[in-house]
Amino acid sequence: MTFTERINLDIKNAMLAKEKEKLAALRDIKSKLLLEATSGPDAEVTEEAAIKICMKLHKQRMETHALYQAQNRADLAAEELYQAQVIEAYLPKMLTEDEIRAEVQATITQLGVTGPQEMGKVMGVLSGKLAGKADGKVIAALVKETLSN
Repeated sequence: MTFTERINLDIKNAMLAKEKEKLAALRDIKSKLLLEATSGPDAEVTEEAAIKICMKLHKQRMETHALYQAQNRADLAAEELYQAQVIEAYLPKMLTEDEIRAEVQATITQLGVTGPQEMGKVMGVLSGKLAGKADGKVIAALVKETLSN
């Protein structure tokens, strides 16, 4: 079952169960997938592209949740958090900080990097290797920390 088929099935189930908030999040994913499909030469969205789209949507929801929290709008914050959790179900399991740290250390050793001036080399390798599994900001912070020591 492709990612798009899974979303369509879940939309159908959410409609039958009358889950409005879940349906809103799923429809948002579907609309972004359709935009991606029609923007390129291929009519099919790859699994990697779909995961990137979901990661972006999840990040947007979490940022909006934090904004609503700061403005003391608990009602809107709760809705954004619920939608973020719905989207999160379609994302691959994220690596823990310790797992990322181990990958950073292994990559630095493998490349023979010695100082902070070579951070770009390490980030280039890790960005591709950990795409969809870890946040780029976390990776960059750990690389910087490791190379500074």
